[in-house]
Amino acid sequence: MFFTPGTHKNAGLLYNPFKALISPRPIGWISSCDENGTANLAPYSFFNAVSELPPMVMFVSAPDARKDAKQLSDDGHAPKDSLHNIRQTGEFGVNIVSEAQRTAMVVSSEAVSAERDEFTIAGLSKKQAQTITAPLVAGAPAHLECRLHDMISLPGTDERAGCIMVIGLVTGIHIEDTIIENGKVDVEKYRPIARLGYKDYTTISDVYELESHAAQR
Repeated sequence: MFFTPGTHKNAGLLYNPFKALISPRPIGWISSCDENGTANLAPYSFFNAVSELPPMVMFVSAPDARKDAKQLSDDGHAPKDSLHNIRQTGEFGVNIVSEAQRTAMVVSSEAVSAERDEFTIAGLSKKQAQTITAPLVAGAPAHLECRLHDMISLPGTDERAGCIMVIGLVTGIHIEDTIIENGKVDVEKYRPIARLGYKDYTTISDVYELESHAAQR
């Protein structure tokens, strides 16, 4: 089977398989606050680390389908609340999603007005950060505090405006002591959630080591 992007239905596929093929993907549970201190929390599955030294992460924000043309920013993009907040404050938190908080993560993805606090909606408490003012998710196994490094406008299509890639420099790291074993983070202790395609998720529970040839030399 071969098809060009956007023509999957002509190839007999009811849903676009792109996200199912690029999987599993870690979930960036992004916390932020606006210039007035109102908190926001939202999960992003186009998320990953992009550098170790210095530590940097990225997530991609699609245009907000709730907003009309009157609410577009200068670049023609309708920013989601996370993106708006990060533009205003230059910071955000990344909260690692464990199996125990998967339901709260899904609840926090609900499209609500900017003045509503997703922490409250999802029944979550806030943890104070050390290097940023945005709150963190209490009870999450780990957190990354981030300062905005750059925003990159990605190309759109005929049907929709482009997405925005947000790149952050990690300025602080929190790890719960209970998930550390022999000086290493043990993912089997908190079982992180990852996104597959469609409405599918998975829990990381089967872990094994592979020795690379480079490490053997």
